[in-house]
Amino acid sequence: MLGYVVSEGRGEGDRLIHAVATRLRAAGVPLAGAVQTNEDRDPTRKCDMDLHILSGHDVVRISQDLGRLSRGCRLDPDGLERAAGLVAAALADGPALLIVNKFGKQEIDGRGFRPLIGDALAEGIPVLTAVNRGNVDAFLDFAADLAEPLPGDVDAIIAWCMAHRQAA
Repeated sequence: MLGYVVSEGRGEGDRLIHAVATRLRAAGVPLAGAVQTNEDRDPTRKCDMDLHILSGHDVVRISQDLGRLSRGCRLDPDGLERAAGLVAAALADGPALLIVNKFGKQEIDGRGFRPLIGDALAEGIPVLTAVNRGNVDAFLDFAADLAEPLPGDVDAIIAWCMAHRQAA
């Protein structure tokens, strides 16, 4: 019960997962997890990345401003871990579904939301995430036979979520 979509374009997975979570919340499905939004600041700087915690109204900035000429990873690991802590608290309430905005480098390295994905699956809570094409092999190594690929279509993903959600 680990559904995933492969995101193709920059920010496409974020937008897709956000749209799914928005509709599920509107339908009253109890969720744990986080979705990402990217806010452009100005044309000379990279966007700000924020995680919106689905069990409440918290927003956690997960990007760092490293300057205009930076080329390194802008992810703020402390912000990501703070978001994961908020999601862990919500996971204890037994949601119908865990949504993780993406299975990225931090998760590949065993950090970020990776432990929560394992916890949710162990509790029988289905998980939905997005995976960048370059991370699919590492994701499948982690997920093994639990991974179920989903089409990049909001309605199809919602149908999967509704069919697999844990009874509240």
